[in-house]
Amino acid sequence: MKRLAIAALTAAAILPAVVGARTEDPETAPELSVHRGGIVFMHYCVNCHGLTADGNGRMAKLYNPRPANLVTSDKNDAYKELIIRRGGGAIGRSNFMPPWGEELTNEQIKDVIAFLRLIQKPPQN
Repeated sequence: MKRLAIAALTAAAILPAVVGARTEDPETAPELSVHRGGIVFMHYCVNCHGLTADGNGRMAKLYNPRPANLVTSDKNDAYKELIIRRGGGAIGRSNFMPPWGEELTNEQIKDVIAFLRLIQKPPQN
């Protein structure tokens, strides 16, 4: 129940920006990309990376190393795309991170990266 409430709050925080988006092509609005990316994240990533993307999903305790904390990640968008497409093992990271390149479309990958960019906290100095 608590997780559902958090997911609802996350959607509620993003939805006003999506509804208020005004661009020439609504399908390419950055706010819509973030919204769609949140949906992809909730469907494919949340079990390992967690509702708050902190690496503490339901399945996280089964893995060593644990899933990455995506909120504090210092990886750039190109790196994130590579690990999403090819999986962790293909780039020398955890074999538990599956390759999603055959499952997700290019747009879905771009959208989930936009979502991750939105929730990422700036580095602490």
